[in-house]
Amino acid sequence: MSEPKSPTPTPAGDTYKGWVFKWTNYIKGYQRRWFVLSNGLLSYYRTQAEMGHTCRGTINLATAAISVDDACNFVITNGGAQTYHLKASSEVERQRWITALELAKAKAARMQAESDDSGDDFPSSSVGGGQGGGSQNSEVQSTLRTLGSKVEDLSTCNDLISKHGSALQRSLSELDSLRLTGEAGDKIRQVTERATLFRITSNAMINACRDFLTLAQTHSKRWQKALQAEREQRVRLEEALEQLAKQHNHLERAFRGASQAHSSADNKGAAGPGKGEASDEDDDNEFFDAMEDAPEFITVPADPQFHKRSSSNASGLNSDMCSDDQSLNEEPLAMNQESPSQELVPLRKRRTRIPDKPNYSLNLWSIMKNCIGKDLSKIPMPVNFNEPISMLQRLSEDLEYHELLDKAAKCHSSLEQMCYVVAFCVSAYSTTVYRTGKPFNPLLGETFELDRQRESGYRSLCEQVSHHPPAAAHHAISDRGWTLRQEITVASKFRGKYLSIMPLGTIHAIFEKSNNHYTWKKVTTTVHNIIVGKLWIDQSGEIDIVNHTTGDRCHLKFAPYSYFSRDVARKVTGVVMDKDGKAHYVLSGTWDEKMEFSRVMQSSRGGENGAEGKQKTVYQTLKARELWKRHPLPDGAESMYYFTALALTLNEPEEGVAPTDSRRRPDQRLMEDGRWEEANGEKQRLEEKQRSARREREREAASQRASGQSEEGAPHDTHKALWFESCEDQITGERVHIYKGGYWEAKELGTWEGCPDIF
Repeated sequence: MSEPKSPTPTPAGDTYKGWVFKWTNYIKGYQRRWFVLSNGLLSYYRTQAEMGHTCRGTINLATAAISVDDACNFVITNGGAQTYHLKASSEVERQRWITALELAKAKAARMQAESDDSGDDFPSSSVGGGQGGGSQNSEVQSTLRTLGSKVEDLSTCNDLISKHGSALQRSLSELDSLRLTGEAGDKIRQVTERATLFRITSNAMINACRDFLTLAQTHSKRWQKALQAEREQRVRLEEALEQLAKQHNHLERAFRGASQAHSSADNKGAAGPGKGEASDEDDDNEFFDAMEDAPEFITVPADPQFHKRSSSNASGLNSDMCSDDQSLNEEPLAMNQESPSQELVPLRKRRTRIPDKPNYSLNLWSIMKNCIGKDLSKIPMPVNFNEPISMLQRLSEDLEYHELLDKAAKCHSSLEQMCYVVAFCVSAYSTTVYRTGKPFNPLLGETFELDRQRESGYRSLCEQVSHHPPAAAHHAISDRGWTLRQEITVASKFRGKYLSIMPLGTIHAIFEKSNNHYTWKKVTTTVHNIIVGKLWIDQSGEIDIVNHTTGDRCHLKFAPYSYFSRDVARKVTGVVMDKDGKAHYVLSGTWDEKMEFSRVMQSSRGGENGAEGKQKTVYQTLKARELWKRHPLPDGAESMYYFTALALTLNEPEEGVAPTDSRRRPDQRLMEDGRWEEANGEKQRLEEKQRSARREREREAASQRASGQSEEGAPHDTHKALWFESCEDQITGERVHIYKGGYWEAKELGTWEGCPDIF
């Protein structure tokens, strides 16, 4: 049985296959087996067809010894545990296997030695700005390692050639010293065999050299193309930078010309600061939006004389707007003059820590690969992805900066009140910057109360009013003159590399004193690097905050993160306008840190191209002032799911809450205590209990339809919210759930009749 001719073995991961006779036992003797040499491992099968499913044995050549018995036999052993007695069909074929095995053994030993000290070879690339450079560095390092491996293969082949060449030389010497006897024929055959071995080894070295040369040429071409692409990119960036510099100069000249003409008309010859002084004095207050990200408007500092002038016909500003600016700038100082001992001292000491997050490992891809394109609210997930808080509690975290609404309630002007409402809208996202965990999906009928009436003057109630689609209703009311209500449905899609979370629903803020009614929606939240890398969160989209009483509005833009943008990350910009579209305030900042406002003194159309659609509005503003700033995280927040001071108290056990309150969820409580395996079991039990309750409601609804007790077309699930009722919103026309009352009265009496048993 002759062995099919196999290709000469080559290094760098190439395989060598063929039929070899293997010793089995004294009864059957040598049996033909199919051997495969690949990546330093020698495996054998009964037939070639078995390669896809059944391997009869494998030996690692890195620690194996290879020896030759006679002309065709050779032995491979790894120290006693495994020993293969093999026989080739000829001496030449045996030497081919020996050569391939020695090459593979040398390479496997070298790779094993490199893996022992390779921990510092490839530093992990950072997420965000350094991610691209890290991947390029890894590619270069990998190429260098491959080229180095090829050089080592050449060195191994050189050693083998030296070994076999020496043996061939000795044989030739012996042949020369022989007489012409009968031994001459044997010696000649021996020389022929050794010459054949030398030829095989030489061919292996030639193939390795060819591979090395081909790889070097291929990467040389790639590097030349990459270098050319980088040069072209550099030229394009230089041209773009030059164009931006020209635009900047045009805008600066236009602004200086307008300021000079305006100053001449107002002062009528009076002495005043020159153009250069007006431009340089407030240089620190200058604010330019990035041309490529937010081209709607540009803000520049207004003439300092605006602070000293009274309202005039030339300025185009009325007196009540100036008073608005004064009250907005000074009100934070007035708020600080209130006695904190009367309103802000907590009557109850709240907890400041929760158990640290356990370090559980989890194969994320094994779970998420089947979720691509699906709604995550319908997929059961282990608590390993969660944080020990429910979606209802996460919704209540919108009140983290409730003091902004307290200040807004005291405002006399709707325009300055709008600024505080905008700041409150942005502040709701500051709690999410490091929060990559998923909140628990609330069970149908689950509630959560947040009673801070004695400490901060407000209290709120959330209830899960629908399960498909999942919807939560929220109602908060404050003794300081404001009410907040919303019904949020969360839609989420997993796209492989990132997870998009789209909150659907409208938020309402009503102020009792002025009767101003504001509405807005939420932007899209994106969780990046789901599979590989460090998780990070971004908020992106646009919001229109509208005062339905006065017609004032603010267009707010959350700029998505861009690696190529020169702007700060997580940037937010907006303009507050009255019902006539006239701008009064420019807002800027970041959704994770702070927001500032600037009073608009004058606006004009910028640009010199004359095309109205391409011109940008230039706002001349007063010095920017801080409107809101994020509270620092508690000490050790990184080990407590990055919870804020308020979030740490949300799941704190309290007496007197409803039986359906999120604090009573056993799976959530077990997870907070670090008992994740038990929490997963409880989570499955609660979900199955919820499914059983839904099936029972559907059976009851079907029975009622059959008996004619319900209307045609009635929904299969007849669940009705306990503390909220469904009605049409008079402002938006949407079908929403609005708080109908009764919860706080029931809590005071301690009677919770009608509360479902969901836990």
